[in-house]
Amino acid sequence: MKSFMTRLISGLILVLLAAGTCWYGGLPLGLFVAVAGYIGLDEFYKVFGMSITEGIGRTGYLGAGLWTAVMLVVTQTGMENGAELKWMALILSFMLLMAVYVFTFPRYDSGQVMTAFFGIIYIPVMLSFVYLTRMLEAGEYLVWLIFFSSWGCDTFAYCTGMLIGKHKLAPVLSPKKSIEGAVGGVAGAALLGAVFAAATGAPIWIYSVICAAGAAASQVGDLAASAVKRQHGIKDYGKIIPGHGGILDRFDSVIVTAPMIYLLAVVLTQM
Repeated sequence: MKSFMTRLISGLILVLLAAGTCWYGGLPLGLFVAVAGYIGLDEFYKVFGMSITEGIGRTGYLGAGLWTAVMLVVTQTGMENGAELKWMALILSFMLLMAVYVFTFPRYDSGQVMTAFFGIIYIPVMLSFVYLTRMLEAGEYLVWLIFFSSWGCDTFAYCTGMLIGKHKLAPVLSPKKSIEGAVGGVAGAALLGAVFAAATGAPIWIYSVICAAGAAASQVGDLAASAVKRQHGIKDYGKIIPGHGGILDRFDSVIVTAPMIYLLAVVLTQM
């Protein structure tokens, strides 16, 4: 009972923080996403034995900070060449990692360099699309589709799988997940999108399609994070959220869903 209450309370606090900053938008959301991204990156690097105290890990943190700083400045000031600056931040991050690799050779291997750069893209960059989606026109509505497609899909997939799940989706990686549950998750997220669109006066088919595609992506994100844990023999990425684990344990699907929602929102809302 105690563990259930701990999980419930910490989950509610997390939801309130996410919902509050998404509702408010602007710099508070940007900072919330930045902090979550940095914590998530730290969790990811620790799985691979990297830390802020050594060269390649320290450079990865620096690269993540560079991306975050440029992204926030560009979006808050509305700079015309903002897209180019964000690309340059990523390229500079990679060049810094390459510089550490070559000037300390043979201390690090190429796999560590790739892991460090992958971590930057996978967590701080992809998670920042929660903030970037909120900054779009109608972003005050679009940002919620990210959570309908990830956490909503997860709920519908679990319920559907419990009721009618028979065929394994990924039997080796996640034996409890079923194809029926996966389909139910996509359908449930699409339904949430349609209901939300009807309530806000948005195009129903667009929001439904966005949520369905985002839900499919969210399940890939969830399984990918599970695969990393399975390969490295860990149960949770961290302990910062009592009863839930780390940032990556709670945001593994959001990380993949957010860029998908952003892209589809930009494309479909122009139609």
